[in-house]
Amino acid sequence: MAHPRIIIGISGASGIAYGIRMLELLREHPIETHLVVSRAAEMTLGYETDLNPKDIKALADITHPISNVGACIASGSYPTLGMIIAPCSVRTMSEIATGVTSSLLTRAADVCLKDRRKLVLMVRETPLHTGHLRTMSALSEMGAIIAPPVPAHYAKPQSIADMVDHTVGRILDLFDISTNTVTRWDP
Repeated sequence: MAHPRIIIGISGASGIAYGIRMLELLREHPIETHLVVSRAAEMTLGYETDLNPKDIKALADITHPISNVGACIASGSYPTLGMIIAPCSVRTMSEIATGVTSSLLTRAADVCLKDRRKLVLMVRETPLHTGHLRTMSALSEMGAIIAPPVPAHYAKPQSIADMVDHTVGRILDLFDISTNTVTRWDP
């Protein structure tokens, strides 16, 4: 792709630090970032950080309003590397799985699925009931990558920031984007 682009979605699940850190790390790469933030994510932002929505939006190259289902990223004719939803709420995951999309966040994810682009969902929920697991299985069968943010203890993290960096780095590895934040396994 001559002009690589990636979509970052942030839903209302706990763990907004993953989406924020992803945007920070992507600024170091020649990749255009398109951001979509749900209303619930803006609420979570206030619970989990001292930032405001403008702070997060400033990290992206382009920010799209959640209600703008006519945005460029809602069309398969607009080429992107794919999309990461970090974090991904169960509600967002479920909406994507059904194909009944009501916002730009889920419409852009649906476009990635239909055009066979990478869609990575950092699902943030525990414990999971059978319905959640069936939804994840259905999405995996459709081509999505389900990647809950699980810390790698072999990396010997010293802080929450270390855990976030490693996890975000592993997610970006899926797009062949190296961030130098991943402690590689070395037996």
